[in-house]
Amino acid sequence: MKGMVIKMNTAIEIKNLNHHFGDNNVLKDINLNITEGEIFGLLGPSGAGKTTLINILTGQLKASGGSCHIMGTSPTDMTGEHYKQIGIMMDNFGLYERMSCYDNLKFYQMIDNNRNINIELVLEDIHLLAAKKTPVMNLSKGMKNRLAFARAILRTPKILFLDEPTSGLDPTTVEAIHEMILAEKARGTTVFLTTHNMYEAEKLCDNIALLNKGKIVEYGSPQDICRRYNHQKKINIHLKNGSDITLEHNKESGVQIQTYFSNGEVETIHSTEPNLETIFMELTGRRFEV
Repeated sequence: MKGMVIKMNTAIEIKNLNHHFGDNNVLKDINLNITEGEIFGLLGPSGAGKTTLINILTGQLKASGGSCHIMGTSPTDMTGEHYKQIGIMMDNFGLYERMSCYDNLKFYQMIDNNRNINIELVLEDIHLLAAKKTPVMNLSKGMKNRLAFARAILRTPKILFLDEPTSGLDPTTVEAIHEMILAEKARGTTVFLTTHNMYEAEKLCDNIALLNKGKIVEYGSPQDICRRYNHQKKINIHLKNGSDITLEHNKESGVQIQTYFSNGEVETIHSTEPNLETIFMELTGRRFEV
């Protein structure tokens, strides 16, 4: 209906969250509101506090201060029924090395008492059916990651936590996992993704937060953040004759650009919007180091 405001339900709410290990403050006044069906990305270099925040949200750690709620419930109050609605993929989390691919998934199917899932179809979807009898210890890193992803979504969760799901993988496996993440979003799953991969964040995330030394230094959609820090506002054109032209971002330049295109002279054209890594460097003076 025209004029109707659609209110999105909150999946994850974090207010003034702090955590420290001894004298080391690893999370400082974190505030986030993540809506249902959103892919949210928490970006930052190793040691920024990304995994610590996931550990708190999933009940593996208790925060030193502040509050957080998953689907309206604090992690400290969650029961087994709550956890059945959550999928978690972390480094080597929940895979039994001596068990086969099939037996790993069958084990979790039995825990959840979910007889509706066909394990062989799941393995086929993640291209591991041929390896169903192979022990996890004999899988490549990419195969392990796909199996870990399948384990996390086996219960068709409402919220999916993914901690660096594509770290160290080849481009083909990265693309396969990206497709699986987008399929979960299409199903209505809320995805909380941590990464230091800028391309991954720009491709997948509806909103991101840049985390540096435990503090959120910027928040928004990847596109909006890049536009926000486009200080130069220039247009760079490379012509077919080898010339490079830089124009101001204004009406007069539009006329010149139209002339270049009308004459068939343009080889490439780009705006000067920065990428997320250059923005992070501007805000913190640090590179994203893995």
